Amino acid sequence: MHRIIILIVLLGSPFFTAAQSISGKVWSTENFPIQGAYLYSNDPSQHTHTNQNGIFELENVQIGDSLFVSHLGYVSQWIEIESLSKELRITLEESPVQLDEVLVSSGINAQNIFTAIDLKTNPVSSAQQILRSLPGLVIGQHAGGGKAEQIFLRGFDIDHGTDINITVDGMPVNMVSHAHGQGYADLHFLIPEIINNIDFGKGPYYANQGNFNTAGYVDFQTKDRLSSSAIQLEKGQFNTSRLLGLFRVLDTEKQSAWIASEYLMTDGPFESPQHFNRLNIMGKYTAFLPSLDKISVSASHFTSTWDASGQIPQRQVDQGEIGRFGSIDDTEGGQTSRSNLNLEFTKFINSRSFIRNSAYYAKYDFELFSNFTFFLDDPVNGDQIRQFEDREIFGMQSEWNNQFQLGSSDGLVQIGIGFRKDNIEDNTLSHTLNRKTTLDQIKLGEVNETNTFAYVNSEWKIGKWIINPGLRLDQFQFNYNDALEDQYQTLSVSKAIISPKLNFFYSYSDHLQLFLKTGKGFHSNDTRVVVSQQGKQILPAAYGADLGAIFKPGRRLLVNTALWYLFLEQEFVYVGDAGIVEPSGKTQRAGIDVGLRYQLCDWLFLNTDINYAYARSLNVPEGDNYIPLAPDLTANGGLSIQHPNGIYGGLRYRYVKNRPANENNSIIAEGYSIFDLNGGYKFGKLDIGFAIENLLNTEWKETQFATESRLAFETEPVEEIHFTPGTPFFLKGMIRYNF
Repeated sequence: MHRIIILIVLLGSPFFTAAQSISGKVWSTENFPIQGAYLYSNDPSQHTHTNQNGIFELENVQIGDSLFVSHLGYVSQWIEIESLSKELRITLEESPVQLDEVLVSSGINAQNIFTAIDLKTNPVSSAQQILRSLPGLVIGQHAGGGKAEQIFLRGFDIDHGTDINITVDGMPVNMVSHAHGQGYADLHFLIPEIINNIDFGKGPYYANQGNFNTAGYVDFQTKDRLSSSAIQLEKGQFNTSRLLGLFRVLDTEKQSAWIASEYLMTDGPFESPQHFNRLNIMGKYTAFLPSLDKISVSASHFTSTWDASGQIPQRQVDQGEIGRFGSIDDTEGGQTSRSNLNLEFTKFINSRSFIRNSAYYAKYDFELFSNFTFFLDDPVNGDQIRQFEDREIFGMQSEWNNQFQLGSSDGLVQIGIGFRKDNIEDNTLSHTLNRKTTLDQIKLGEVNETNTFAYVNSEWKIGKWIINPGLRLDQFQFNYNDALEDQYQTLSVSKAIISPKLNFFYSYSDHLQLFLKTGKGFHSNDTRVVVSQQGKQILPAAYGADLGAIFKPGRRLLVNTALWYLFLEQEFVYVGDAGIVEPSGKTQRAGIDVGLRYQLCDWLFLNTDINYAYARSLNVPEGDNYIPLAPDLTANGGLSIQHPNGIYGGLRYRYVKNRPANENNSIIAEGYSIFDLNGGYKFGKLDIGFAIENLLNTEWKETQFATESRLAFETEPVEEIHFTPGTPFFLKGMIRYNF
């Protein structure tokens, strides 16, 4: 008995103090929490990260240990642990990006290091650059700047968003059963300067990402606080002006509020002026409650109008009938608006468990006039069409997060539920003349579409391994009322899909992570397709796999590479421009992505991404199995300067190789190489800069389509490339005052 008493005394003495845990929070000097800060004490493999409120808990520490804290863009710190009972408050100072301090995290989102580096070293300054800044993603504009961009990723012509899930603070951007095209994603309501972080992933491997997550997903996260108020003015060629205002309304330790506004106008380089204008206004309030709970409320409104010259036929340019910036029908154009209200509330149960809730409402209007075929169908009045809709979106999501320890392994469980409901009135396709006269109603109806979902995601950390299984269930209810039918009737179809995920990550060291990702995703079809197909094959699935690595072969060099494969099932596509349903068979895509980030010196950065994709239709004869407009080789990158004396700038490039414009590759969409240049100088509260798009004044086609059309004087139709010309040399200047 006396031996047991002696053992208890010894274990309780300072010489045999057992390792315990320490908790705390990491904030910036500007008084906001830092999410994703990296912390470890004795062993880098036994580390932790701060959550979205900057809170952390680290096991296996004791008094006297040193705690290492780091985050990209902040000065790293070593802190001696003096107490385990007192919560630590760690403050990090902002600093220029230093890649020698970046570690390859053992988390499942390690690839976001690349987007974080890009956002710090190449901040976006226009709505178009928002998507263009993402690794491997290419965009094109083809309707006067007001229409959502056309997106290309991993061998997909995603159109305006069919195969990429896009959200802002968790609120969906993609529009289901849209008047113009399924998944239509207009990001122009997002002001670039208020972006805080970009969560980007390729492939269908994420349980919390649902509809449209086949090629990938993007979640833009806005700032809770502004570092300062600012007024910015930009002036450029083609009657281009932009005015930006950023205003801190409230800024205390527990509360913050800001308002941002943007007005943009331009005529563009076209012979027929675009008369484009866009107004954005957004406000956000964030509060940290005494219990460390966090609440955010944001509201925004966006409106835009424009004229457009449309896609012009190559034959008219070749014959000298029109110039590259001319038009056949310059009455194209449109207007759109969107108002958003978004509420986010995070409830902390304890240091290892919290519930994240969000609810949103959006009011959206859209009207677009286009003429792709000129006089093919109507030789007298022309083929102009009008697409229109009036939409309301309601939705919510709740996700429970719980970290736990089982034996020697750490774990995380996430369980989420939610819904999204779209009510669309006057979903319209009509044949019009000069934007004023309706000649024929082709489609007119009301859409009511609801998506309810649930998912479970888990992470099991066993030694150097992380095993990440997940499962998602989506249930859809599609309702359609055809207003052109004589009798009122609601056509209704219900369908569900299960999407399993299984990913493996092996962290060999803090300089190398290997991964294998596998999963099933899907995108829904337009409600009008669903009811016409009577629910058959209307939730086409995508099956994918990624095998790759993230590694740091040098002190200031970071590399990401992945071999990938994606198979898509049979689907039916609603062609909004014609009001018809077209079948599209099975497809497969395979490729390789390579990206690197290299810091040549303290203030000079190099980044590049090269992406190859092999895309083909299946069960189609060889030679007729090309996927139109699917890019096989793309690259983008450049050099950027962030000098401590206030000088900044960058030289950027983007490259797209020639690609097939039709199924048998008889019509080619021409590739291009474009260089952009920007620079500026910050001194005190003043910032003066410039930006040049298309530095070498290259003649290029931004968007291209193989289209059959007929001009007024032609007797027979012609199928060939129709294109929107890319921006020529375009210079604009900028002045900004921070206060």
